Amino acid sequence: MDEGNVLIFVTTGPETAQRCATPFYMANMAAAMDNEAEMIFQIDGVLLMKQGVAEGLTAKEGGKKIIDFIREAKEAGVTMKVCSAALQLHDMTEADLIAECDGVVGAAYMVDRGLDSQLVLCY
Repeated sequence: MDEGNVLIFVTTGPETAQRCATPFYMANMAAAMDNEAEMIFQIDGVLLMKQGVAEGLTAKEGGKKIIDFIREAKEAGVTMKVCSAALQLHDMTEADLIAECDGVVGAAYMVDRGLDSQLVLCY
């Protein structure tokens, strides 16, 4: 089977912590199955890429930290980018982002990637 590609849009953030682990789990699974996996953080999802946020966040009490999910995804080869408008929404700049983030993208990039992807997931 040919390698596929999966695009995951993450719009959920720290206020809905119970939803924050699954996108990384799915990205890890896609990468483990030899697919290209990319995550794009929009709206409140961009806060997961903000320094200091994911280190103190768990999907459930006593669970694994979201930063550990992020690091596992990075180690698996998952690409993680943030939406430029979401940065502005939260008064953030690139300097606020964690090292695991692969950069900032705009709407045209997101549409192109979505159209080119074989699977698009939204969280």
